[in-house]
Amino acid sequence: MSAPLRLVLFDVDGTLVDSQGSIVAAMTASFDALSLPVPEREAILSIVGLSLPIAMARLASDHSGSVQHRLVEGYKEAYHAHRLELGAASSPLYPGARDAIATLHAVPEVLLGVATGKSQRGLDALIEAHGLERYFVTRQVADHHPSKPHPSMIDTARSETGVDAANTVMIGDTKFDMDMANAAGVASVGVTWGYHDRSALDGATCIIETFDQLPRALDDIWT
Repeated sequence: MSAPLRLVLFDVDGTLVDSQGSIVAAMTASFDALSLPVPEREAILSIVGLSLPIAMARLASDHSGSVQHRLVEGYKEAYHAHRLELGAASSPLYPGARDAIATLHAVPEVLLGVATGKSQRGLDALIEAHGLERYFVTRQVADHHPSKPHPSMIDTARSETGVDAANTVMIGDTKFDMDMANAAGVASVGVTWGYHDRSALDGATCIIETFDQLPRALDDIWT
């Protein structure tokens, strides 16, 4: 009897790549451009993972919808410029990320995907910059879904791959990822090296502190 198909979904910012430098720089530029006070770094990192309009509504809740929209557009422009200037260095992979992806990809019954608050343009550029094009069979982005923690990204990834909820795992660094997994009825692995404190990951099926702990964590979930 062949092993069932498994689906492993990765969040991107704060899980696969450390993009906080680019995120904080772009957010600072967007607020500066409108001569508005820049949110604290901690506040900026707290919204990573949310779709950009939702994130900006939280950061700029005192401002009108039109101002929030201008901030979103300014952020997109600044982030894009930062990425063009620095390339892959703008969002380096975390230690062990590439090996973890390659190891899982080598298992015939394991399919890999991403579920991210990034735009399609941003995700595609990141994957290309790091040479990861061949690994992810499903890519769910903010352009096509409600913001996390709505389960739409996971539901769509499962639909595209035909994998049962019981055989799907979401890996992420924020409470939004854990809540999304719970909403979709799938297991979750919280990682401690990202942008939310470990205490925010209390909804996770399990928590890991380094990428080399991931295979064991997945085995424990699936056995």
